[in-house]
Amino acid sequence: MQELIVDNTFWSIFPQAKIYTLIVNGINNHIPDISDNYQTMLNQAEEEAKQYLTAKDFKDNIVIAEWREVLTKFKKKKGARSSIEALLKRVSQDKTFNPINPLVDIYNSVSLEYAVPCGGEDLDQIAGQMHLGVATGNEDFYPLGAEKSDPPRAGEVIYYDQKGAVCRSLNWRDDKRTMLTEDTTYAILIMEAVTDNQKERADKAIQALKQKIAVELGVVGDISIKTGN
Repeated sequence: MQELIVDNTFWSIFPQAKIYTLIVNGINNHIPDISDNYQTMLNQAEEEAKQYLTAKDFKDNIVIAEWREVLTKFKKKKGARSSIEALLKRVSQDKTFNPINPLVDIYNSVSLEYAVPCGGEDLDQIAGQMHLGVATGNEDFYPLGAEKSDPPRAGEVIYYDQKGAVCRSLNWRDDKRTMLTEDTTYAILIMEAVTDNQKERADKAIQALKQKIAVELGVVGDISIKTGN
C-alpha cells in the first residue's frame, strides 16, 4: 500500500499540523445509471455547512479566516484559497452541488459537513512516491483544461511525485493527471488541519469519510494520521 510521505520542508512551516489520509482499493467509482443518492447526500451536506456561515461578511467566518491565515505562510499564486473556502462560497451563494463521481461526491459531502478541506488522487496515476512538501518551482503542473504547464511558485506547499506537482497550495488546485475519475479503483483521500479548531473537526471527518465509503462503495479504507512530533 502506498503511503504519503510528508517532507521536513512541510513540517518546518507547519510543525503543529496534522495530515490525514484514507487509502481505498478495489472500488467501483462509476456513476450509477439510476440513483439520486449522491444528489441527496450533497444537498444534505450543503444544509449542514450553513452552520459555519454565521458572520455577515464571508471572510469573517472562522473557517474562512483560519484557512486564509494558514495560506499566508508560504508563497502561492494570487487568489489561491483552501478548497473548503470554495465549497462554502458556493453554499453562501445558494448554488447547488451536482454529482461528479461517487468518491468526489462522498468527500465533498464530508468536507461540507465538517468544514474541512478534502481532496483525492488516483494512486495508479502517481509516479513513484507521493510527497507533501515545498516546490522548487520547476515542477510540471497541468490543471483541468490547461494545455500548457503552470508550475507552482518556488516555496509553495504542494503535493508532488516524480512527474511533477499533483496538487498546489495544499488542497487548492488539482493536476488533471492524477485526478479521480470514474475509472479510479485505487485512491488516496487527504485532509489537512493546522489549528485546534481544524483538528477537532478533521478527527471526526476522516472517520466519517471512511464510514461513508464503506457504506456506499463497499470498501473499508485504511486511515493514517501524520504529525510533526
